[in-house]
Amino acid sequence: RTIRLRQDWRRLGVAAVVWDAAVVLCTYLEMEGIDLRDRSVIELGAGTGLLGIVATLLGEGFFVCLFKVIYNYSARVTITDRAAALEFLESNVQANLPSELRPRAVVKELTWGKDLGNFPPGAFDFILGADIVYLEETFAELLQTLEHLCSEQTVILLSCRLRYERDHKFLKMLRSRFSVYEVHYDSSKDVHIYKAQRGSRKDEF
Repeated sequence: RTIRLRQDWRRLGVAAVVWDAAVVLCTYLEMEGIDLRDRSVIELGAGTGLLGIVATLLGEGFFVCLFKVIYNYSARVTITDRAAALEFLESNVQANLPSELRPRAVVKELTWGKDLGNFPPGAFDFILGADIVYLEETFAELLQTLEHLCSEQTVILLSCRLRYERDHKFLKMLRSRFSVYEVHYDSSKDVHIYKAQRGSRKDEF
């Protein structure tokens, strides 16, 4: 399937560009065969929506029972960003999902640390983020958001480049709250993927 995304650096800056970290994490989800069917997934800082779109497509699942009733057990994907990016994000999501999957992908506003009452605590099986670690002043709010959205079973997958010392600082902060493991490194794009869970868990997907 071909995905075509609008990008708009002039109007929305970093939120409207496809970054390598998103491409690498999308590829990882597909190549590792991570089963998202019948799972609740949320993407943070979605930007163009690429990662959330791919998660919705990979999570597609339908079952026809004996009486020809179609049961939809596709992933339930919540794709989030700040208010200013939502119209742009929604247009990309709608343009790239087939009609039967559009109800499974919901675009919602989420400013880290501020809109948490709109999201039930611990309700997500997977939390995805691509290149969302770059502003040090948002680190505390991002961690607060991750803790709110996580249950003991939730798997967090974050992809990023480690460009600056502050990026390593965030990883240290993350490790103080979660068990964190590097699960993939793409040397051609210099992108790391980290898996984080509460406690000392190291579950397989």
